[in-house]
Amino acid sequence: MSTAELLKGAAELFADEVVTSAHVRHLDLPLAAGRFALITLDNGFDHTKPTTFGPKSLANLNAAIDQVEREAAEGSIVGVGLTGKPFIFAVGADLKGVELLKRHEDALAIGKGGHDVFKRLSGLAVPTFAYYNGAAMGGGVEVGLHCSYRTVSSAVPAFSLPEVFLGLVPGWGGCTLLPNLIGADRAVTVIIENSLNQNRQLKGRQVFELGIADAIFEGADFLEQSLTWTAAVLKGEIAIQRAEVDRGEPWDAAVARGRAIADAKVHGAAPAAYRALDIVAAAKDGDLQAGFDAEDRALADLIMGGELRSGIYAFNLVQKRAKRPVGAPDRALARPVTKVGVVGAGLMASQLALLFLRRLEVPVVLTDIDQERIDKGVGYVHGEIDKLLAKKRINQDQSNRLKALVTGVLDKAEGFADADFIIEAVFEEMAVKQQVFAEVEAVAPAHAILATNTSSLSVSEMASKLKHPERVVGFHFFNPVAILPLLEIVRGVQTDDAALATAFGVAKKLRKTAVLVKDAPAFVVNRILTRFMGEIQNVIDEGTPVVVAERAVEPLGLPMSPLVLLELVGPAIGLHVSETLNRSFPDRFTVSRNLKAVVEAGKRGFYVYDSGRPELDPEVAALLVQGDVVLTEEQTRARVLDAVAEEIGLMLAEGVVAEAQDIDLCLITGAGWPFHLGGITPYLDREGVSQRVNGKPFLAAGVASVPA
Repeated sequence: MSTAELLKGAAELFADEVVTSAHVRHLDLPLAAGRFALITLDNGFDHTKPTTFGPKSLANLNAAIDQVEREAAEGSIVGVGLTGKPFIFAVGADLKGVELLKRHEDALAIGKGGHDVFKRLSGLAVPTFAYYNGAAMGGGVEVGLHCSYRTVSSAVPAFSLPEVFLGLVPGWGGCTLLPNLIGADRAVTVIIENSLNQNRQLKGRQVFELGIADAIFEGADFLEQSLTWTAAVLKGEIAIQRAEVDRGEPWDAAVARGRAIADAKVHGAAPAAYRALDIVAAAKDGDLQAGFDAEDRALADLIMGGELRSGIYAFNLVQKRAKRPVGAPDRALARPVTKVGVVGAGLMASQLALLFLRRLEVPVVLTDIDQERIDKGVGYVHGEIDKLLAKKRINQDQSNRLKALVTGVLDKAEGFADADFIIEAVFEEMAVKQQVFAEVEAVAPAHAILATNTSSLSVSEMASKLKHPERVVGFHFFNPVAILPLLEIVRGVQTDDAALATAFGVAKKLRKTAVLVKDAPAFVVNRILTRFMGEIQNVIDEGTPVVVAERAVEPLGLPMSPLVLLELVGPAIGLHVSETLNRSFPDRFTVSRNLKAVVEAGKRGFYVYDSGRPELDPEVAALLVQGDVVLTEEQTRARVLDAVAEEIGLMLAEGVVAEAQDIDLCLITGAGWPFHLGGITPYLDREGVSQRVNGKPFLAAGVASVPA
């Protein structure tokens, strides 16, 4: 079947494609180098809707290549260039089309169609040039790899091969061409390491330093400079020197390094990284067509697998659902926030003050019980601003302005009399928080929103003794505040729409992913994690060795093991949350006697790291009191997953969030659960746990799986 027929068939499946045009224009190069054809990829929208490749878009590029191929053959052009619209080169395959595929042969056609079009660029009778003028990802990077030469703008903010992150492989030449261009080790960094590190992006300078681009130019006159450089290359005035690729032992070592990274990140639970590494390993012999064929097969297999569908589902949650929070009131009801008050000056409160300061750029005032704590809190914020200045993330004027905006006072009346939004971050105890809110309500203006950063306590109960409980809202951040995107916005029984709308408005300015949550014990993330961790602790208490319990959940590919996570959270906080939930749901949430012993002994966790790896602390081992019921890894994993599935089912029945999608969005953005799981519910559905525990899957067929 011809490329045109392949793409026509694929286009019939994807009626809603945002089509990218491939405009050909001609120009005379500088230095009298000759007539040049420049292809510009453009979908007709501004940079907020990046250019993608669906079947019609590939067909348009194919037609443009037909034209320049004829011109090259007849000698009317000396070269061909490829660039993008302002700020965007191209960001790869259109995932909306991938979601629609139901048959392996259709998936195979997508891979083959992309290869057939892109590789024509390397077969033209004249040299080809890719000008990476803006963001380039996936197929956008790969189309440039098929060209003879590449330039990159120093202003490029994001350049990556993110496929493994989503559950795919770079399947239009990336796995084969990149290691043959820059060597296997650097290719493994881009394809595997960056991808599995939450889709880390390269900047323009890094693209050049890695050897992906042959030249780098400033953004302001990037295309002009690229064309002048092109002319010099074509006239022989510039000779491109590329480092020779070592195809010996270093290639094998690079692949082994990639496998170690994949093992550490996904523990063999997700196939994409391993399929990509197999292709990189085989690319050592330089047989490009064999590599392209292997990419086609891997792409088709993965498109028809659950991991990719979960990855696309997760991507859509983060890119779409997160931007339109379900249940948020009309944004027109939101009140302006021109000053923020923070009750407390400890580490969490200081992190919040810094975030509000940087994102809202309004006065922020901290209060606490003594001047020493206040000074320490303000000092922390100033220190973090100094770090931003040292890293050149801000300039001296911005540093001075931000420092001037943050203050601390002992007197709440002085600090909060003109504040519009006041958030407390004090000790996690109901009586303390109620007292703080009573003091704040007495001095705050009538319109001010009162927010609590509680992680598990009832927002309604906290507000119950106030004259105006309707302005109290839960505003639960996750640690570290600057990194984790999630913000659980909790509506108390009496919270009104104005308070809620203001909270969502502030969350958007803070650049956080806001999810509306019912006022239920521990809300979403902490409730699920506490049930998850609680079941791990139960099996340890009953007699299963710690190492077996930890290894049991490795197939989920979580960012860290349960007990390492407990160490990060802090055993005392973990114990407090489990005690809170035990009071609410004593039949499902236990309080581990061993965890209690660890906290009472003042231990910071279960492990020591003397060897560089986590090993059970002998002092903790001496504290453990275990029964004689020893489970296998499989039995432990089943216990844990059954418990989580039960808890999520109950939370949805209670209306803690609108849908299962919000559970997954919370776990991905608040707890770092992997994209390849789609959070948790697609995994529980795929493994049959949801059906076994609740009698039905959480998601309809096709939502995070191959359509029926």
